[in-house]
Amino acid sequence: MEYFLNFDKLAYLKGKRPTGCILCLVRDGSEDVERLIVNETDKFMVIVNIYPYNPGHLLVFPKRHVTDIRGLGVAERVELDALTDSCLCVLDRTHEPSGYNIGYNMGLVAGASIDHLHLHLIPRYPREIGIAELVAGKRVLVEDPRTTMEKVREGFASLHS
Repeated sequence: MEYFLNFDKLAYLKGKRPTGCILCLVRDGSEDVERLIVNETDKFMVIVNIYPYNPGHLLVFPKRHVTDIRGLGVAERVELDALTDSCLCVLDRTHEPSGYNIGYNMGLVAGASIDHLHLHLIPRYPREIGIAELVAGKRVLVEDPRTTMEKVREGFASLHS
């Protein structure tokens, strides 16, 4: 069941956060962070963004702690490229977006609130509410991130079968 979820990411950014790198804690199975894992490969993990810009917003990150895309090796880049394709195929099936924003935020001034390289895959839909919610620090979403996790996990399961 879908419902509206209101949140304030600014409170998260200013609030108490776990000690250490959040994505490394996810990788290591820490109980200090919510682990919305939908897929993983030898070198990467895919999670649902707990503070999504849109329903289906995924983060793809290397298991190895890296802060700059130039720190990835050739094998990692090949695996990342294939995994990105898989994620897009799954999101096409589970969320049917009209487009995507795909990219990295490297460094705090670039918008990176996590100092561990991660690729954002953000589905885009017609008639989105718009930039005002981002500026205000609030969004109204039509899907809880945990619902997204279940849908995307099922999508990956059907992709691999």
